Amino acid sequence: MPTFDIVSEIEQVEVNNAVDQTNKEVGNRFDFKGSDARVEYDGKVITAYADDDFKLAQVYDVLTTKLAKRNVDIRSLDRADAEKISGGKVKQAITVKTGVETELAKKIVRLLKDSKLKVTASIQGDTVRVSGAKRDVLQEAIAFVKKSIEDFPLQYQNFRD
Repeated sequence: MPTFDIVSEIEQVEVNNAVDQTNKEVGNRFDFKGSDARVEYDGKVITAYADDDFKLAQVYDVLTTKLAKRNVDIRSLDRADAEKISGGKVKQAITVKTGVETELAKKIVRLLKDSKLKVTASIQGDTVRVSGAKRDVLQEAIAFVKKSIEDFPLQYQNFRD
């Protein structure tokens, strides 16, 4: 029985490289001279630091530009509110979402059931496994999910006959 998995993954190496490039550009830009603007990444959360909200927004713009150049979908970033830290400086936590969240997985399963396609979908951790009788039906399911869910980056992997 042919199957495929719906996942949401990003390249951690590309995120690390984008953070490094962001720090390098922020360090070299004239408008950031003498400021404490920087970006840190711990594997799940990117933390941006700046002197004020305006510079924080500029650091975020540089970061998203670098991520986009490295083919990391910026829809997988979840930006928290900026918070004040000592000395009048601000920081912002930017969560990098990986895996299909439970709520989204339930929505995908519901969409596939309501679509009248002859496929079955099951939630397996942070992935959704879809199986069907024929390869063509699975390709229709992929096209349907791509068309239905546009606000979250999804990949379709592990296609097996």
